[in-house]
Amino acid sequence: MLGLDAPSDERCSRASCGQPAASRVNWRNPRIHGPERVKVWLACEEHREYLRDYLASRGFPVVVTALDAPLDRLPENA
Repeated sequence: MLGLDAPSDERCSRASCGQPAASRVNWRNPRIHGPERVKVWLACEEHREYLRDYLASRGFPVVVTALDAPLDRLPENA
């Protein structure tokens, strides 16, 4: 059984990274989904801004949160 201090097996979503995740990059495609639909990419410290910028440059609402802070919806103009 795993203890509370067990290492997380959650890894960065950046292709070929594999580093432990430190943040959640919460996003959605507004052309397809409403604010209640939240997709999540996990990010290590190094790739957090890269992943956020990648999504934001496509006009997707994006909110970066701590790994342990899930969102249930995204604002219209995040």
